[in-house]
Amino acid sequence: MISIEQVRAKVASQKTLLPALYGGIDFDRDPERFTHDPSAAVVQDRAPSGVAVTDEDLERVRAYTMLGDVVADAYAMLMPQYGFRNLISMLQAACDRGVEHVADAPTELVAFIRAMEQTPDWLDMDMVREGARLERNATAHLAPFAVRGAFIATFLNKYSALPMALTGTLSSETAAKRVNETATFFATTTLPGALERHGEGFKAAAMVRLMHSMVRFNAIRSGRWDAKIYGVPIPQVDQMPAGLIPVFLMAFKIIGEGRRTFTAEERARVEVSRYRCFLLGLPEDLLADTPEGVVRMMTARNSTLRRGYDDSTCGELVRATLSAYLPPDQSLANRLHNSIERSFAKTFFLKEFLKGDRKRATEMGVEITPRDQLIFVLGALGITIRMAAYKLADQVPGLRDIADKILVKRVRGLLKRYGHAEFTTDAAKYKPTQGVAEAA
Repeated sequence: MISIEQVRAKVASQKTLLPALYGGIDFDRDPERFTHDPSAAVVQDRAPSGVAVTDEDLERVRAYTMLGDVVADAYAMLMPQYGFRNLISMLQAACDRGVEHVADAPTELVAFIRAMEQTPDWLDMDMVREGARLERNATAHLAPFAVRGAFIATFLNKYSALPMALTGTLSSETAAKRVNETATFFATTTLPGALERHGEGFKAAAMVRLMHSMVRFNAIRSGRWDAKIYGVPIPQVDQMPAGLIPVFLMAFKIIGEGRRTFTAEERARVEVSRYRCFLLGLPEDLLADTPEGVVRMMTARNSTLRRGYDDSTCGELVRATLSAYLPPDQSLANRLHNSIERSFAKTFFLKEFLKGDRKRATEMGVEITPRDQLIFVLGALGITIRMAAYKLADQVPGLRDIADKILVKRVRGLLKRYGHAEFTTDAAKYKPTQGVAEAA
């Protein structure tokens, strides 16, 4: 793990490496979103379940609150010269054939791809492959019903939700597109070989990473982003929970059970998530490999993120996502599926992310009806039975390969259902953030 001084130097280097983008941001000043007062934070208990969050953890999170993604940002900054369609085409070609086969590839693209091609010291690809194989069961059975609920969970705080609100794209129609793109990314990374150098998951990670950098570029350069309030758009500390949601939920459960180590299967799931996040550009020292480390870093982030929920930002995003129609067409079967999935997702969100706080859910516009609860119970029972059956088959030598082939087929079927993921953002539709709007 690199030192706090090295992290701070890395953050400060953004101003000198990319002055056209970050030259106007004061990296020595904490944005409003970062708080030293636990009573003002999202999470007020800095040491849950006997896990001690250290001052160094807090300082690390403080620094990464202001870190973007230098190599991807530098490539995104070529948009005025190349146009975003050309940037996407060159990146796709570099992922498919290798950057050395992209004619006149800009040096920024070469640096971007080389950063993704680096092999971390901790990387064990056999464990990553095993983790992806184990994840296919949940991806095929649980994810289609839970992804909307997990997506809504990213809108609980106005400071971290602002980049999504700023894009101005979350109408119900485009909310469906973003939910399906999110589901597509995570599902793709569980396919066999997807996270290998020329795999589908590697390419999807590159596309998501570029999209995040395009948002940063467009937001900062638009003059509609107030860095004094919100810091850097999509900082690394906000990508951490988004990329590691299953790991966080698992780690908190393990700590609650009194354990301090992952089992072999749990560790494999952790490793596939850690490598997926590495490809997305997350610093390695945010990717803990023990239950205690995971809980410490997540708690450090949430105990320094200022509490804030406003209906015009968070509520709008929640309602747009809840009202979105996710299936590819309006057939009777798909309309029924959308209704069932929405009810399941709402209750899943209530249980997993709001800890059953129905009053807070109602304030957000998430109304949980008896019908929703019944659908969740029946759906959870069916999902549990199916997943248990595949887990049992995984223990039988003659059935393991057959079951896995079926899961791969189902995941690919889901990808077809989710539709083609573009991972793009349109700067013309961006809205001003609160601080800039008020100044105007």
